[in-house]
Amino acid sequence: MAKKKKGSVEFRFYEVPQDETVLALMGKKWIQVYGENIDKMHFHNLIEIGYCHYGDGDLIIEEDQYRFGAGMVSCIPANFLHITRSDTDIMAFWEYLYINPTDILRQQGKSAQEIRAFLDAINSRAFFIKVEENPMIVTLIRAIFEEMQDKSTYYRECVGGLVYSLLFEIARFNGKEIVQSCEKNNSLQLENAIEYVDKNYANNFKIADLANECHMSETHFRRVFQEKMNMTPVEYVNFVRIRKACDLIDKTDISMEDVAERVGFITPSTFNRNFRRVIGTSPYQWKKRPDNHEGKLLEYKISALKGW
Repeated sequence: MAKKKKGSVEFRFYEVPQDETVLALMGKKWIQVYGENIDKMHFHNLIEIGYCHYGDGDLIIEEDQYRFGAGMVSCIPANFLHITRSDTDIMAFWEYLYINPTDILRQQGKSAQEIRAFLDAINSRAFFIKVEENPMIVTLIRAIFEEMQDKSTYYRECVGGLVYSLLFEIARFNGKEIVQSCEKNNSLQLENAIEYVDKNYANNFKIADLANECHMSETHFRRVFQEKMNMTPVEYVNFVRIRKACDLIDKTDISMEDVAERVGFITPSTFNRNFRRVIGTSPYQWKKRPDNHEGKLLEYKISALKGW
């Protein structure tokens, strides 16, 4: 009997802006017919918090399907497959927060063991709730959006406190399911390698170093990474380096040779070749289109067999 072919999905990489606690996607741009002309589920590198202002449709998370409507909240940890689809021709308004819990906990001085236990708690499941199911979570989310919209005095400090509280409310809301699901949840299997790349992308390291971070043999690590991400570890490292390069090009006036060196490419030719492979254009052409930088990078899609 032939093995059933797996459908492709999308990996969407988001980054919290410098000096902010969250990436907030807000405003009229997010009033749309969701899922229109999109047939692939996707997953993110950050936890996604969604708030539905209005509209009707379906939210599909892994194997579960939910009806969404005004005032409802979604909480989808990194690496959970999902897609939002409006009812036919129905405009909906969602706004989103993307959060990196690891960074927030480090800023609060949590130990590595505490961070690991906390991540196990919040990553144990995705959920979709109405206000009455947990008024505190919904109140915190709405308060964060208001602070990010107004950006009044000390808004960063307020948002930091609200997000910290929100993460603990999410962990608490997951409740007794944490212990049962942590052993089954393999979404953190490659986390150490992903974190290592994020910290050391500018350095010269080997794939064996990533395998060691995950306590795997190099052969097994390469096989698992390819299976989970549908890209090789080298391709992922180059993707991260190019993402960092785009940020440098956008925010500095340093030469392309310096950009290449700062993000870990040994030669400019290697940098240029990989930049074109990932982005589809040269670094110089990218620099000439500042109005397209942030949006194009955020919407860049990598096909994958499934989330990891």
